[in-house]
Order: sequence, then C-alpha cells, then structure tokens
Amino acid sequence: MNNTPPQMSREDILRIRLDMLRREHRDLDQAIAALDMEARADILTIRRLKKRKLLLKDEISRIEDTLTPDIIA
Repeated sequence: MNNTPPQMSREDILRIRLDMLRREHRDLDQAIAALDMEARADILTIRRLKKRKLLLKDEISRIEDTLTPDIIA
C-alpha cells in the first residue's frame, strides 16, 4: 500500500491560496471600517491595514490572472 498523500495540482493550490487571500482581504475591510468609526482611531494603524489590503488585492489579481487563461477574441 502506498501511504503518500495525493498530490495537489498547482491550480488547486492557487485556488486555496486565492480563497485565503480573499478572506483576509474581507477581514481587513471589516477591521478598517470598525476603526474608521472610532473617534480616536489610530491613523497609522489604519494606513498600515489599508496598505496590506492593497497588497492582498494585487496578489489576488495576479492569481486570478494565472487561473484565468487569456482568450483572444
């Protein structure tokens, strides 16, 4: 019997990563909104969260581009 786990395809791995990134992006969005509602919100923290959110969006876009083949019409 072979006890090695089945190998995941590169596409499967990218889809899992994409799901994780989307979840983190959504969580950051909620955290930023909550901080924005506070009267004494830490501007630096909000700025860092927004920067992280933009980085996540860029990585999400890269993965989506990899998973979606270009179709020339």
